Amino acid sequence: MFVDAIEGDALALDYIPVEYRVKWATLPWEADEAYKLRRAVFCIEQGVFAGDDRDEIDARAQLLVALSCVAGMPEQVVGTVRIHENEPGVWFGSRLAVHAAFRSHAKIGATLIRLAVSSAHAQSCETFLAHVQAQNVALFQRLNWTSLREETLFGRPHHLMRAQLDAYPPCVTPQSGFVALSRRVS
Repeated sequence: MFVDAIEGDALALDYIPVEYRVKWATLPWEADEAYKLRRAVFCIEQGVFAGDDRDEIDARAQLLVALSCVAGMPEQVVGTVRIHENEPGVWFGSRLAVHAAFRSHAKIGATLIRLAVSSAHAQSCETFLAHVQAQNVALFQRLNWTSLREETLFGRPHHLMRAQLDAYPPCVTPQSGFVALSRRVS
């Protein structure tokens, strides 16, 4: 585990991984750790759900993970998102979560979003949507998303947003995905 100590609100790391692999979850341990991370973020940290955030969508969704790597080998799930086709050509992304200790590293959330949309785009996605918490709207706008409307979900302000698909070339190799390098690499 990379977390060494908590000093105030900042989490300290023993070291900073050089790279992160962002890909579709293909191994049972990746999915198990992704669900644990979602519970930590959505149930414990944010208090959106009581106990567990899993729902009926998980049974048909594709889970994506961001893995910190040591010497090129996956070490820990540090981010996750899920995608699913809601109706032919219409895809949704949801449950985007990044471990608190890794939120300032390597644009993990942005890379998860990029693979989510690009891999759906490779599977005949015509529209990619997400219900985005209000505090994250600016990030999605920087990533070529448009807010369609404001709404309230789970008692919290959200925006229904649409990705501009022309900004997300299809990715036909989502099982291997993308590599994100740490910003602190010199």
